[in-house]
Amino acid sequence: MARDVQNNISMFSRMLFLFILIPIAELYLLIMLGARIGFLPTLGLIVFTGILGASLARQQGLSTLTKIQNELRNGRPPTDKLIEGALIVVGGIVLLTPGIITDLFGFALMVPNFRKSLAENLKKSFGGNFFTIRPNTRQQTDEKKSFKNSHDDVIDV
Repeated sequence: MARDVQNNISMFSRMLFLFILIPIAELYLLIMLGARIGFLPTLGLIVFTGILGASLARQQGLSTLTKIQNELRNGRPPTDKLIEGALIVVGGIVLLTPGIITDLFGFALMVPNFRKSLAENLKKSFGGNFFTIRPNTRQQTDEKKSFKNSHDDVIDV
């Protein structure tokens, strides 16, 4: 019971940080930037980072989609590539959001090495929540270990 309360408080503090403190910091930085370089250059910078972010997200997303298709074609589950694809989507959404902090985070998610390390950390943190059931029958263990099942039926329409 106490653990549930602690988890709820932790989740509440994270949501408070995400939805209140970050927007306040973003507004402050945008106001300071506007005071320093002017309103129109600040507005232009916001539009420019949105366009650049959308094009980067598209390019990185298409590249990751190609990698996912190759993994599926080779009979392997594309778990790492799917996590990276989700991070690209998050990065693209964050880049479309006006703000300096969100833009820095969004651009960081477009860098493949940063994204891979973050995906690895996410996989490790989520990995403890799942378990694997190993097959017991000899037939299943002798089959080629693959994402595709040789007994799957294919229906062509």
